[in-house]
Amino acid sequence: MSRRPAKPRLSPTAACPCGLPGTYAACCGRLHQGQAEATSAEQLMRSRFSAFAAHDEAYLLRSWHPDTRPAAVEFDDGLVWQRLEVLGSTEGGPFHSEGTVEFRAHYLDGRETGAMQENSRFLRYEGAWVYLDSLSLD
Repeated sequence: MSRRPAKPRLSPTAACPCGLPGTYAACCGRLHQGQAEATSAEQLMRSRFSAFAAHDEAYLLRSWHPDTRPAAVEFDDGLVWQRLEVLGSTEGGPFHSEGTVEFRAHYLDGRETGAMQENSRFLRYEGAWVYLDSLSLD
């Protein structure tokens, strides 16, 4: 029987991976632990990036719209999410019901660096922001 590698853990005192100033505990960690909810589509997107960095499957599934949510999240144990750039957004604020966030996520895969760019769509579902899907950037 093979053992699955231990999931990455984020120290509460480490800088938050989402790129905002502050520690993980004071930033995205509060959302991951259920102590706060995202107040905007961008905040949810940033917290989901941090959840990918931490391999926090429970939070990712909880923050995914039920119509598009997968049964599980598969993490690539060789991929390390390093930093996030928010490139732009539309709507997604406290008085909106939907929004988009375009971002570039930088990673390290072994010794090679890379980045993925996406324009994600978010909706309010039962009062909370959730990830719906991504739009083509073509």
